[in-house]
Amino acid sequence: MKEKNRVFRKGFSFSAFKAPDQTPFDKLFEIFQEVITHTSGDLDEALDWMKELDKEYQLTSDDYTLDDFVEDLKKKGYIREEIKPDGNELSITAKTEQAIRKKALEQIFGKLKRSGAGSHRTSFIGRGDEHSGDFRNYQYGDPLERISITESIKNAQINHGIGDLNFTEDDLVVEETQHKAQMSTVLMIDISHSMILYGEDRITPAKKVAMALAELITTRYPKDTLDILVFGNDAWPIAIKDLPYLQVGPYHTNTVAGLELAMDMLRRKRNTNKQIFMITDGKPSCLRMPDGQYYKNSNGLDRHIVNKCYMMAQQARKLHIPITTFMIAQDPYLMQFVREFTYANQGKAFYTGLKGLGEMIFEDYETNRRKRIRG
Repeated sequence: MKEKNRVFRKGFSFSAFKAPDQTPFDKLFEIFQEVITHTSGDLDEALDWMKELDKEYQLTSDDYTLDDFVEDLKKKGYIREEIKPDGNELSITAKTEQAIRKKALEQIFGKLKRSGAGSHRTSFIGRGDEHSGDFRNYQYGDPLERISITESIKNAQINHGIGDLNFTEDDLVVEETQHKAQMSTVLMIDISHSMILYGEDRITPAKKVAMALAELITTRYPKDTLDILVFGNDAWPIAIKDLPYLQVGPYHTNTVAGLELAMDMLRRKRNTNKQIFMITDGKPSCLRMPDGQYYKNSNGLDRHIVNKCYMMAQQARKLHIPITTFMIAQDPYLMQFVREFTYANQGKAFYTGLKGLGEMIFEDYETNRRKRIRG
């Protein structure tokens, strides 16, 4: 059958593909993970989409139907069935949430091996945690576990002969180690209405990046911390497990509230190295006033609102918190705002489409870490 795209409600597009050496379940599960991300965890809607895709691309056969797939999802612990007074209800489980994060990580960052220590190197040599391959003479106060037995025995044989093994303090050799730094990151995600305006889905790529970054940090850098917040009219934190269910709301963009919450989160962290990533596609258009009312203006760049943003950027700079802004839009006046915002913080800004967003965030995560730990 000739391959083609099918566009469903909400403007999402899917393409048929064939992957070698996949069981019927594995093939459907790959598609299911993609669909459940787009539906923000709504299992009923996701299964409706699977039915439509099955009609279009003949994903199943008489030997393995969509009903068989659903039963396998239950058996494998990816979905659960709850008995309710008005009928049974299906929902995804924590196992599915983790599978979605892992898939996002592989899609965006590639398949990464977990490091043994889960931390990042610095350029400093000393009493750290990671072996460097360099050796030096033992000094009083060095921990005994750092002594290299092989190299020390070699020295003893050279210094005293191989007849009777005799150790002195001068024979002992210690392997140098590298200090490891830790990074605390806050990821801000814009969930204002503009993230789904004009038929373009911008929130799903943002969610995928957040899930991939969460999986990256928890599996490869477990000593690092990642906090995630969303901002619309207000800002509030969300748990990693809630990322698949994230939806855009009828909100304006209160960037100041997001930055205030992000800095408050980072103030509580003991790590020296701190940073903020902000994914947004629109201009700041909202402030919460002292009396609790909202000041909103969607027409152009409101000077009162953007000045508050610049003040927050400067405040973060004083706290040595760099802000990296990923603007998913390329309107000239928005780019000018980001330039001034970045200048106030002395941070970084990227103007990106949706396709390369994950790779850019990953690259900057690594770059920021190397710069911060060497500074």
